[in-house]
Amino acid sequence: MEMKKLLVLGVGNTLMMDEGIGVHAIYELLKEKDTYDESRVDFIDGGTFTQDIFFLFEQYEKLLVLDVVRAGHPAGTIYSLDEADLVQNKKQVLSLHDVDLLDSLGMAEMRGHRPSLKVVGIEPEKIDWGTELTPTLARAFPGFVKTAKKHIEDLLA
Repeated sequence: MEMKKLLVLGVGNTLMMDEGIGVHAIYELLKEKDTYDESRVDFIDGGTFTQDIFFLFEQYEKLLVLDVVRAGHPAGTIYSLDEADLVQNKKQVLSLHDVDLLDSLGMAEMRGHRPSLKVVGIEPEKIDWGTELTPTLARAFPGFVKTAKKHIEDLLA
């Protein structure tokens, strides 16, 4: 099977307010999926992301994850991170998914192939029961999606 260029994975829990922004972003991107060459890129709702989807990673050269990232900046701050940023910056308190994510990449590597990783993250304002983003993240959402699109273009170039 031929390897695809890019997997765009939105992770989060849409029942926990801002925690779901990565999943919301995937559905926004899927509205425009016809503008992308589907032989090169896939968009997947990773939900609350468990380690057992590591086998998916073996099929891609690159992985772009959309998720919340807690790094102590104002809510709505958008981050573009490489794997080195996730591993080296111990102050970067990443969402729970990212810990699983690094483990899953390690498992994929043990099985023979590990894609390169990029994360587009956003600082959440509130993670609590509720299906709506906070007004702060709702305002930041278009910029979050735009940042993701820019990375998709760059990663496919």
